[in-house]
Amino acid sequence: MKAVILAGGLGTRLSEETVLRPKPMVEVGGKPILWHIMKLYATHGIKEFIITLGYKGEMIKEYFLNFYAHNNDISVDLKTGATTIHDGKKHEDWKVHLVDTGLHTQTGGRLSRVKQWLGSDETFLFTYGDGVGDIDIQSLIKFHDTHGKLATLTSVRTPARFGRLGFESQTSDRISEFMEKPSAGEGWVNGGFYVLNRRVIDYISGDDTVWERGPIERITQEGQLMAYRHDRFWSCMDTLREKNQLEELWQSGNAPWKIW
Repeated sequence: MKAVILAGGLGTRLSEETVLRPKPMVEVGGKPILWHIMKLYATHGIKEFIITLGYKGEMIKEYFLNFYAHNNDISVDLKTGATTIHDGKKHEDWKVHLVDTGLHTQTGGRLSRVKQWLGSDETFLFTYGDGVGDIDIQSLIKFHDTHGKLATLTSVRTPARFGRLGFESQTSDRISEFMEKPSAGEGWVNGGFYVLNRRVIDYISGDDTVWERGPIERITQEGQLMAYRHDRFWSCMDTLREKNQLEELWQSGNAPWKIW
């Protein structure tokens, strides 16, 4: 199974960092937040990734092109220019597809643009390149397989700057209402980490489609969106304050999302 990770946005709310680099490349503990997300997936056996590039996408390409060298010792002969990479460390056994999806393409459009990269897979994973949590990915996949709907998102509890969810009842996991970034209140919100049937891409009309509006709203109205409730740690990295909070957790040695 493949995981699609959105990594093309401008990241304007974190402009202190993103003026120099794309938000998924902003570091926590000396590693890009994108690496943390991929490491979470890989720990649960998901090791093939499709990264949707846009703003400063060349920096993400360069990171992975040089990943092997940067994570090993190197000898350089300055007279001849010859280099030797001393392979003595354990490496990530990941396959990473880096796909240019346009500078101004919206979230839905980016997903639509990588449809061919999914191959014959009927089901795939999908998330944002700026959020981490101690999410049990395999339990999430099993939950999706059990209910048989088109889409599952991971719902988390956090102050409502994100898409808020309304459930049919206290005991139901079927979503009856999806409100993108309500103005007030707290409750279960959209934390990303989706499991999707490839047919959801048919709900996307083009590059201008915002995934969290038209497609998700339609899927919800048709009763095809379910929520996997995650009541442990989750955080995005939308602002410098949130970035610093994640850094503090990492430096404390008790980062909740570090399950590897």
